[in-house]
Amino acid sequence: MGRALLVLWNDAMKAKAIDWIRRAPKDTRVTFQGPKRSIPQNDRQWAMLTDIATQLCWHGQFYPPQAWKDYFMHSYRGATWMPHEDGGMVPVGMHTSDLSVQEHSEFTMLVEAFAARHGVKFRETVE
Repeated sequence: MGRALLVLWNDAMKAKAIDWIRRAPKDTRVTFQGPKRSIPQNDRQWAMLTDIATQLCWHGQFYPPQAWKDYFMHSYRGATWMPHEDGGMVPVGMHTSDLSVQEHSEFTMLVEAFAARHGVKFRETVE
């Protein structure tokens, strides 16, 4: 068996997962993860990152929301880096889409605390 993903959203999907486990060859790896972040969490994240990007001049420069997302993901999870061919280092392997609902809540709290320390005011966002 190659890779497969099941989302256990009903009893039929749970039964399918049980069947796959029963038939799985020796040494098959199984991973269980909580639900991914919600769409409202994602919407709020990007609104917050946009507010930071438009209000905060960081070390003499404004950065786009995507750069701030990378910044906070590395603050939240720690960084893995690899050398770039032109020198310097490049962060790898960090995606907010991989966060569970709980992890995304913790990530959001990190962003909120940073914004508060630097005077960023968030506009009204979806909860």
